[in-house]
Amino acid sequence: MRSLTTGVLTLALAAASAAPALAAEPGDILMRLRGIGFMTDTSGTTDAFGGQASTSNDYVPELDFSYFFTKHISAELILATTKHRVKVKDSTAGDLNLGTVRALPPVLTLQYHFNPDGRWNPYVGAGINYTITFADKKGPSVNKVSYSDEFGYAFQAGIDYKLNDKWSLNFDLKKVFVSTDIVANSGGVNAKGTDLDPWVVGIGVGYTF
Repeated sequence: MRSLTTGVLTLALAAASAAPALAAEPGDILMRLRGIGFMTDTSGTTDAFGGQASTSNDYVPELDFSYFFTKHISAELILATTKHRVKVKDSTAGDLNLGTVRALPPVLTLQYHFNPDGRWNPYVGAGINYTITFADKKGPSVNKVSYSDEFGYAFQAGIDYKLNDKWSLNFDLKKVFVSTDIVANSGGVNAKGTDLDPWVVGIGVGYTF
């Protein structure tokens, strides 16, 4: 079965390689479905207990849309929801489990595509992010916890490989700079200005309308 699957995929890629690769035209929309790794690079301390804030990584599906103003210039919006465990490590009270938080971090970037007429089309982008957070589950020693919603900014690099004029494969890397104020137990534990600063790594498939 594995050999058969490999053979089918090889034939499909060979057929796609023989098809013409056309550039996106102004007004085209590229929709992608990607799997992403949302890997936080957390830093921050509590004002009462010290220690270091820590958040876990997450791996989720992501949907994004790119609108092409010209062959070279597009705008991309990504949509995904992630879930993270939140802790304060090595505080004077030991490790504090604050529970889990869900984040909706839409990122809007303006992109420049270097080789729109070629099969390999690398791009770079920069833009803004607004991270919406909401507590999902409180830790055992926490009676209340909240996270502030914040604006941030993002940088991006990626590449599309065109299978034909409609379908493409994609690899994408983003660095998002954003922070949040964490307040637990009615202000008994505060980790304000906690930097999340995730790396977002994605791979997926795209379809151009």
